[in-house]
Amino acid sequence: MGTDIDGAIESRSADGRWQIEADLLDLRPPRDYDAWECLFGVRGTGDVERPLFAERGIPADLSEEVREAAVGAYQYSHTYATWAEVRAVDWDAPLAARPAWNRALRRGPEGDEIVRVTPRLREAAADTFGGDLLLAPAEWPPGSQVRLGDAVYRPVLLTARLLAPPNEGCWSQVWSAMRALAAEYGDEQVRLVVWFG
Repeated sequence: MGTDIDGAIESRSADGRWQIEADLLDLRPPRDYDAWECLFGVRGTGDVERPLFAERGIPADLSEEVREAAVGAYQYSHTYATWAEVRAVDWDAPLAARPAWNRALRRGPEGDEIVRVTPRLREAAADTFGGDLLLAPAEWPPGSQVRLGDAVYRPVLLTARLLAPPNEGCWSQVWSAMRALAAEYGDEQVRLVVWFG
């Protein structure tokens, strides 16, 4: 059974009250476990040690409309981020101290892409580096690579830009909506609130 995301973008008016500005589902976020692990610490492969906005809970001053949708028997992993926090993200900073265990950078004829590590790639690493262990990229010697078919694989340090690109897809739309609202209300007065179910 899969996990789904829900949420809203809120703004705080001059009287200090938060109000809903946009339903996250209207922006059609896909079921993207890589992005969710990176941004909110939910699902993924466990390669992210430092998600950006994880485990913050429900804001105490949540708007009533959003509270009614967010609080229930099946909602969990509530968290939030203000536009000021999103704007301050270093999208190229590593999200872990070591290369990913379950992902590698694949350089092939069509270009570079981040791929999931397969048993076949682990076998190729064992053949390349010796031994009969199935080696994950985090265990490969520093600066090493593995050739498999017509592609070369390298360990990769994951970044937010790799897992949840800020200028592509759904999250680009979310950030654009928040940016526009922040121009009106201020960076600390606009926030994204999310939960999962």
